[in-house]
Amino acid sequence: METESKQKLTNFKVGSLPTLFYIPDFITDTHQTLLLNNIYGAPSSKWKLLKNRRLQNWGGVVHEKGLLPQTLPPWLTNFTQKISEESGLFPSPINHVLINEYQPNQGIMPHQDGPSYFPVVAILSLGSPVVMDFTPHARLKLDSKDSNGEITEIAKDKWLDDHRPFSIILMPRSLLIFKDQAYSDYLHGIKDCAVHGYDGAVNETEVLKHNESDRHLFGTEDALETVGKEEYKNISRTSNRISLTCRLVPKVHKNLFRF
Repeated sequence: METESKQKLTNFKVGSLPTLFYIPDFITDTHQTLLLNNIYGAPSSKWKLLKNRRLQNWGGVVHEKGLLPQTLPPWLTNFTQKISEESGLFPSPINHVLINEYQPNQGIMPHQDGPSYFPVVAILSLGSPVVMDFTPHARLKLDSKDSNGEITEIAKDKWLDDHRPFSIILMPRSLLIFKDQAYSDYLHGIKDCAVHGYDGAVNETEVLKHNESDRHLFGTEDALETVGKEEYKNISRTSNRISLTCRLVPKVHKNLFRF
């Protein structure tokens, strides 16, 4: 069953990396509404306010020694189980979910997920579409030095060929999964601006196929725009985006703080 799931997942590979998967319409509009109702129906104390967004933490506290667990509510496990079963990439059930709310001009700085997590991340997007940017980790350039400790032009060119930055459009109700090289060698982030350019995104063709049929879900202003030439392909973010970042913390401790 796991092998069959992985084989199906290959149909959704996008870009040049072998470990980046984009699944449009992963959930229905009804399921999206159900999730949003539960997220916004949570107690106000569940929200943590950050500098440029707010978030909810579900599943427990992630510590350098592992997870101090809290049981995920059924309205979340219904979807984390679906992700696990249909991807076949998680060795045990997903046990941690971060829910981020982004207003139209908010994003997140380029970052890499910490070592406490199993190296697979699944991001379910709700609400407004956005563009996520992947940039190669700076340490990789240092690894391309020659025996004299210098970065030669040949090594630099090879590094640039092997590690090009790229972007991916995240439409509402879509699922993004990345692992291995896409997880370890790249930072991922979202620009702090209300207009995102998507020309050249690795899944541009796939997304445009769904754009017209999905337009009614988030309004015409939040749809993908093509104005004149190719370089004017934009997303105007006029509503909030909610993301569910679903991960597995392999080490779970019932009483973490005794260590």
